[in-house]
Amino acid sequence: MNTVVYPGTFDPITNGHRDLIQRAARIFDKVVIAVAESPRKQPTLPLDEREALARDVVARWSNVEVIGFDGLLTELLERLDARIILRGLRAVSDFEYEMQLANMNRAQAPDVETLFLTPEIENSYISSTIVREIARLGGDVSKHVSPSVAEALRRRFSADGVDTPRGH
Repeated sequence: MNTVVYPGTFDPITNGHRDLIQRAARIFDKVVIAVAESPRKQPTLPLDEREALARDVVARWSNVEVIGFDGLLTELLERLDARIILRGLRAVSDFEYEMQLANMNRAQAPDVETLFLTPEIENSYISSTIVREIARLGGDVSKHVSPSVAEALRRRFSADGVDTPRGH
């Protein structure tokens, strides 16, 4: 089976991620969305919620599965018997960091390949970081994420007691 693993924190999963997943689902027999725990990054949403939101977003594709993980990506690939990593490139500025990751993964597991996809132009400026900041400030993120993600962010930031401006 031709399996690709798409790793990330998905904090939160965005329409840019969904775009790449949709295209990968047409190319590969199986797409595994590997939601990284990443405590070092101090995610806004807990791992179980990020996994649930990702499952909601990918529910339409029968060949896509979502799992959570903590540890080395190359070890996860070995456990899944997968040899291909999917990564997204929004802009040239992403390339250097992504190239470093690809080379490090290849150094750890020489039979692993990294495939880079670029999102559709309408998703090329979307990042989880920017979406979180807009949501934290009370802005409307509904054009950039699924309805379930927009609602999760609204709940998260209203629960924080963040003074969210209205009318923006």
